[in-house]
Amino acid sequence: MLNRQEPLDRLFQALADSTRRAIVERLVRGPATVSDLARPFDMSLSAVLQHLQVLIDSGLVASEKSGRVRTCRIEPAALRTVGDWVGRQRTGWERSFDRLGDILDTSGEDND
Repeated sequence: MLNRQEPLDRLFQALADSTRRAIVERLVRGPATVSDLARPFDMSLSAVLQHLQVLIDSGLVASEKSGRVRTCRIEPAALRTVGDWVGRQRTGWERSFDRLGDILDTSGEDND
């Protein structure tokens, strides 16, 4: 199912889960091993790996294996994609609020 979605949809679906958001927040500080990422969670390593796979499939996280150790890192371009989309929405919302403020100011003048 994830593979048929648009990239932005996959990114937001990946970020919709609090565990995955916590993993992303941790990886923003720097690369970490899967064991390090799993440590704070009260779930099996297998469950953490499933969360990581969603993040990898979305493009938010990349991983590489060196020997027996798998290390994950954030993909900044994917975070920028999310940030850019939110920024565009914010601009539209702010314009709407500004127009609403102008309308309310104008209607308040009519009541004087």
